[in-house]
Order: sequence, then C-alpha cells, then structure tokens
Amino acid sequence: MRMQRHRMAMTLQQLSAASGVSVGYLSQVERGNATPTLGTLSQIAAALDVDADFFVRTPRTVDSLTRGAARPRFAVAGSSIEYEQIGAERAGHEMTSYVMNVPPGYESETVTHVGEEIIYILEGEISQMVGEREYLMTAGDSLHYLGTTPHCWANRTDRQARILWVGRMKYDKSGEIGQSEAAPAESSREMLPLRR
Repeated sequence: MRMQRHRMAMTLQQLSAASGVSVGYLSQVERGNATPTLGTLSQIAAALDVDADFFVRTPRTVDSLTRGAARPRFAVAGSSIEYEQIGAERAGHEMTSYVMNVPPGYESETVTHVGEEIIYILEGEISQMVGEREYLMTAGDSLHYLGTTPHCWANRTDRQARILWVGRMKYDKSGEIGQSEAAPAESSREMLPLRR
C-alpha cells in the first residue's frame, strides 16, 4: 500500500481524504499493525487507482509476460513520446520499465528525482546530459545514473529513437519523490491509451 501511495505521490492525508479512511488507521495498515476488512481495502484500493486484488493476489510470472505485437502502449498528455509498457505494476515490484518511442526533435526538460535510471538505446541516437556531461548514445549503448543528478536528453536527429528505460524509485523519509519525464506514471498527467 505504501509503495503504491508513493508511486502516486500521495501523502497519507491525501489518501485518507480520497478513501474516507482515517490517517491513523492507514498508518497502522502500512506498518503492518492492522489488517483492513475487504470493504476498507476496497476503499483504499479505489483511492489508489487499483483493484483490491492488487493487494492480495500473489503475482505469477505468466501475468508479467508481454508480447511485442500486443504490448500496452500509451502517451502522457502533453508529451509526444509513445510508451510501451513492459514492466508489471504489481504489489511488491519496485522496478518500472518502458520502451520509449522518441520522435525527431524531442527535447526533455531537466529533472532531478530520488532513485536511479538505466537507459539502453534500441534504435536511433540520443544526446543524454547528466550533470555537466553530455553523452552521445547510439543503438547498443547504455547508461546507469542516479536521479539526484540533474539530467535531460534529446533526439536531435531526423528519425525516431527507441529507448529501453528502467528505473527504481526510492523514497526519502518524508515520502516525497520528484517528478520525472522518464517516469510517466505521474498523478498530474493524464495517460492516454493508444489504439492500434
């Protein structure tokens, strides 16, 4: 529950307001000191935008399998990047992963956030800035860096680039996490499924 709340950048107070469950009780549940009824769990799940079985179902490897031709694709409102979801959003999973289809001329904003990222260039060419250093990356190149270092990237070519992005977001003691263009599961942006 805490992991999903952090993924959505929600405080306990916000989750309480959205679910109708007291802050104190939510805190006890997160610490493992209380077990909610199915009714209460359903309220919490709805507020966290998941089904109740998200918390009680044991993940199976087969549920995480994606096929190239049928992989879920989506865009984030306001962005021209098309994402292919290859990671499974399941309880207990900490890694997030996407294939990012980056159009020619795209430039990201400079961001910092808690956690780390790995990018692997599948096709095309990307200029990646981490701190004061620029890396010109082509197919087969990879880079692993901490999100706390300011970073941005761009496709300065006239053809699409494809990037495999993998990240693990860590949370500081306040539970706050910065927003990243590379991590599209942002509560402030609308995800738009793409139909094929």
